[in-house]
Amino acid sequence: MKFLKNLILTLVVTTGIGFTSCVDNNDYTLPNVIGNEENNALNAVLDSINNGDLTLRTISQIKEDFFTSREAKLVTQNLVVKGYVTSSDASGNFFREFYMQDAPENATAGIKVVLNQTNSHNQFNIGREVYIRLKGLYIGETRSGDKDVTIGGFVEDGGTELEAISENQIKKFNHILRSNNSEEIIPLTVKFSTIGEQHLGMLVKVENAYFDESLAGNTYFDPTRDFDTDRLMKSCEGFDFGEFTLSTSSFANFGGALLPTGGGSIKAIVTKNYDRQLRLALNSVEDVDMNREKCTLLDINNFEAVFEEDFQTAVDNTNLDFTGWTNFAKEGSELWTEQVFSGNGYTEFSGYRTGEDSNIGWLVSPGIDMDSKDNEFLSFKAAQHHVDNSDDNTLEVYVSTDFDGTNVIAATWTKVNATLPTKNSSWYQFQDSGLIDLSSYTGTLYVAFKSVSSGNNTNLDGSYMIDDLKVLAEK
Repeated sequence: MKFLKNLILTLVVTTGIGFTSCVDNNDYTLPNVIGNEENNALNAVLDSINNGDLTLRTISQIKEDFFTSREAKLVTQNLVVKGYVTSSDASGNFFREFYMQDAPENATAGIKVVLNQTNSHNQFNIGREVYIRLKGLYIGETRSGDKDVTIGGFVEDGGTELEAISENQIKKFNHILRSNNSEEIIPLTVKFSTIGEQHLGMLVKVENAYFDESLAGNTYFDPTRDFDTDRLMKSCEGFDFGEFTLSTSSFANFGGALLPTGGGSIKAIVTKNYDRQLRLALNSVEDVDMNREKCTLLDINNFEAVFEEDFQTAVDNTNLDFTGWTNFAKEGSELWTEQVFSGNGYTEFSGYRTGEDSNIGWLVSPGIDMDSKDNEFLSFKAAQHHVDNSDDNTLEVYVSTDFDGTNVIAATWTKVNATLPTKNSSWYQFQDSGLIDLSSYTGTLYVAFKSVSSGNNTNLDGSYMIDDLKVLAEK
């Protein structure tokens, strides 16, 4: 987005060529139903998938298989990837590109598509289901080293950065096909502190957000600049603030709008800017709802721990058997273990050297009374080592109010969002989960950690570590 737009602007300034907006700012309608030719081409792809001539892969699989180094890779297999468009060039904030994610709701991965086409929102509107035939295209980056995985048409001469999919590749060779299906994209609710590279290309929503007080009276785009403008945002995350940056292009038709001075929510796409840093980018200012009072932080002095476990009584390298805890192997024989390093006790799970294809381990806390206090929050620390594929070698956190203390499988478990280590996290370095709001639960609550690993796949035999679990409640 940033490099291409900046290049175009530079050409305009230096050559004196007149430039009019590449966007029809008044056209926000959905594109027309696809024609017979495009429909026939899509049906041919779907038939080829059904009969095995083409293989449908997920966005995560494509990224895992082809983005293994900084070099762009040509796809030579008969592969297709499907996604749902999350970005729009209707406002001018995106240029000759769109992002798509793997599902309309509860998405797990996104990817960028660069194409030699303006006004692409007239064909690939937000929510549009899109199929991309990958054979003959490239997977890589438009800016070397930014890890914003992209589908492109070519590789620049003598370099490694991707160039756009050509108009002929789109229209004559049917590399990008839309279906008749357009879905509402439900943004993934996150916190500023939890946004990471795993969210690139996805539509996210942050609550309790506002623009930094120093920006009052400023517009989204700084008119003294030539290219993009960064604006600092903050949010209340329990006892501390989270921070993130919104980037707005000089071409955005809302660049002159004043930044709101209140608080509320923002929906935007997770992107990378020219200096390879994570940024949010808006489709429209309609996705900014900050007309309420700004949030305020919680006071830690008003809270106390109603449950905590620091694992300091751990016996090194033994299966965890703390009183009240449930240690359960759903697949394989491996259990969560007690570990001690440099005097610090913690618990760990790994399938390393088990010799079993699949290891799935659950560790469930004792029951926690949610009726005796109000405004409860969960926090813990987590770390990883030797994790190469955090999409499949996973750590997840769940809660349940109907666990009977024995039968893990029979209970109803609800996954909760937390800041968790990934393959990109430093080994053995514990990081805070952030505050996880539990105030809506009543009765007896159980907290569970589920990890998936393998003893026969060296790509899936990494370890996850948990320490310093607390449930805080208002005094």
